[in-house]
Amino acid sequence: MSTCFGLRTRALLLASWLLLLVPTADAQTRVGELTRHPGEAPRRRVGYGLVLGLDGPGDRSFGTTTGSTPSVRSVVNMLRRFGVEVPPEQLRMRNVAAVAVTAEVSPYLRAGNRFEVQVSALSDATSLRGGVLWVTPLVTDPDEPAVATAQGPLYTAEDDATRGGYGRRSNAARIAQGGVLEVDPPATGPLASQLLLREPDLSTATRIAAAINGAFGAGTARVDDPGAVTLQPKPGAAESSLGFFAAVDTLRVSTSAPNRLVLDAREGTLVAGGDIPVGPAVIHHRGVTLQIGGGAGTASGATSATPGLVRMDARASVQDVAAGLHAAGVKPEDMAAIFEALQASGALHAQVIVR
Repeated sequence: MSTCFGLRTRALLLASWLLLLVPTADAQTRVGELTRHPGEAPRRRVGYGLVLGLDGPGDRSFGTTTGSTPSVRSVVNMLRRFGVEVPPEQLRMRNVAAVAVTAEVSPYLRAGNRFEVQVSALSDATSLRGGVLWVTPLVTDPDEPAVATAQGPLYTAEDDATRGGYGRRSNAARIAQGGVLEVDPPATGPLASQLLLREPDLSTATRIAAAINGAFGAGTARVDDPGAVTLQPKPGAAESSLGFFAAVDTLRVSTSAPNRLVLDAREGTLVAGGDIPVGPAVIHHRGVTLQIGGGAGTASGATSATPGLVRMDARASVQDVAAGLHAAGVKPEDMAAIFEALQASGALHAQVIVR
């Protein structure tokens, strides 16, 4: 029974790595998902606040006779607003953490709408798990008045107890829908007759222009450069400019995903677009040797009997290499370094993004 359970657990762990390895193929994508209009850049908000309700892992800088610790001063000021006076030297901050709160808000969001906020420890708090953010004003600039507030229980990812400080991430958290816009943003003005690609690419821009011209007539769209397409709607193409833009956004174009490899060295997630091949190479990293080509191996990712040696044949793909390294017990951060080395050596022709 225990053997079956162990094999099932190992299979689930392997699936967690390979579930997001999806094949690359031409897909039909809406123009609105590929582009944005000028002026639609998100507006950033920032604030300084306190996380309460921690069970010991808060700021370890205790209060002093001078009250010089920022966390202590913040709590003293907060209590004073409620008519409670507490000497700074009497405060112990193990259950409280000073944090920075950040968010990106759509320019079209109105007062009363909610948005997600990110929370990060400022001092030496080791974990924010189980904490609650005290109501925090959010501003666009430190010299400007608050335009939003944030509060609520924090969500943190689970930590792996075997990881060191590099892999720890529970001193950062997020609050889904934890921010509330209190003031309407400045007017953005009418939409400009231009589409800006979220990821500039000349082929994609050309396909977008072709789709628009096919739907609304030749000359309606013109490619300016890999990152922009100018629109010149013809009279009667739509009842209004907003209607025309909405119709353009719903058009679908064929897109091909680029060869891109995204690795999360903290979460242990790998996302690859397609069956990306990997050329012959030998990589040594922290006691692990990856050998692709030039020796016995299998494209399915089987490991060698030699401890620390992973062999693949010349037909191996990114999916095979990930499976082989995972089976050999390679940690996520080490796997990220190996794929970066494969790219640097020329064996992997794909963009490698490590988060």
